[in-house]
Amino acid sequence: MMANLLYLVHRLPYPPNKGDKVRSYHLLKHLAARHRVFLGTFVDDPEDEIHIDTVRKLCAGLHVERLNPRLAKMRSLAGFLTGKALSLGYYRDAGMTAWVEQTRALHKIDATVVFSSAMAQYAPLGHSTVDAPTLVDFVDVDSAKWAQYAAQRPWPLSWVYAREGKRLLDFERALVIRAQRSFFVTANETALFQQLAPECKDRIEAIGNGVDANFFSPDAAHTSPFADGQIPIVFTGAMDYWPNVDAVSWFVTDVLPSLIAALPQIRFYVVGRSPTPAVQALASAAVVVTGTVADVRPYLQYAAVVVAPMRIARGVQNKILEAMAMGRPVVAAQDCVAAIDAVQGAELISASTAQDYVEAIQKLLRQPEQALAVGVAGRQCVVQRYSWAAHLAGIDRYLPSANSGSDVPGSVIVHESS
Repeated sequence: MMANLLYLVHRLPYPPNKGDKVRSYHLLKHLAARHRVFLGTFVDDPEDEIHIDTVRKLCAGLHVERLNPRLAKMRSLAGFLTGKALSLGYYRDAGMTAWVEQTRALHKIDATVVFSSAMAQYAPLGHSTVDAPTLVDFVDVDSAKWAQYAAQRPWPLSWVYAREGKRLLDFERALVIRAQRSFFVTANETALFQQLAPECKDRIEAIGNGVDANFFSPDAAHTSPFADGQIPIVFTGAMDYWPNVDAVSWFVTDVLPSLIAALPQIRFYVVGRSPTPAVQALASAAVVVTGTVADVRPYLQYAAVVVAPMRIARGVQNKILEAMAMGRPVVAAQDCVAAIDAVQGAELISASTAQDYVEAIQKLLRQPEQALAVGVAGRQCVVQRYSWAAHLAGIDRYLPSANSGSDVPGSVIVHESS
């Protein structure tokens, strides 16, 4: 018999159209192929509601709370009074608490898997024993991300973000001690957390990201979305995510003018859902902001170069793996390249300064044979080293293989979060 798993995720893990959802969805598929999964999650985007049934088919039980971002932000403010991280209040919900308690009462839960530290407030950490472990996928060191935000923003936001980084680190450290095992997306993230919390050194490890190289594969059936005569440089990502907003804003201001001066046919395509007003304001004769697209693959496949100029980056960037899988040359921030097992210069190109980007991109555009070679090598790298099955197998040795709980039909409950 399969084990009963409680899986807690801060955002509906479908569609896999942004970094965290790509990982949480593939983890869900991995767990559901071997166990009975009871998933508790939130919907924070009304457009995702049409996908609830897709997720339900993977689960023995599904509970979805509709998250009102405005009310969630108000709840998070309580953290200033309690001294806790604001992120915890944002995801605090009575309905989710009640569902977790009911699920544990009705079924023998053999293990709990937490995706994102904020969801650990619902986990039965007091029962994180060998028989019923609690496993936490932090993905990134979120506390360090908030510290990075603080360095990028003026006061008073810098103070708020710095405070969040400190409070969240306190929570992360306590969580790792109480959980059976915790995971981060790269060895670099794991090493960073070991530096921040030395007492947790022997309780954490890395489980890397993967990419579906069958789905992200060059296909002659894809038609180019670009106008004839254009030289398209492409960035992909959710465009309401601050690190992505910062990346494209910096690229347009500091890199693109030099490229346009040398090659006026260049067009920079910002491809991704929910562009903020700051991103929309970048649109010009040389910059195209697409908003949501039906399929990102044609934009990648026909790009001359794909860029990932992330200045605030944690862990493996799925956008880079996907572009590599599509066989395109990628120029990315040095920290992002360091997180990927690829040969720098042959499979993936790194850059640090604006001038680095200009020189690397111009070289690829002027030497199409080299650009093709980098794209081919990049795809081969992904196919050989970045399958989801190989990476996610790392969690299996901490999960039980059987249970004595009753088998019941799957169910779905959707509530409005108050």
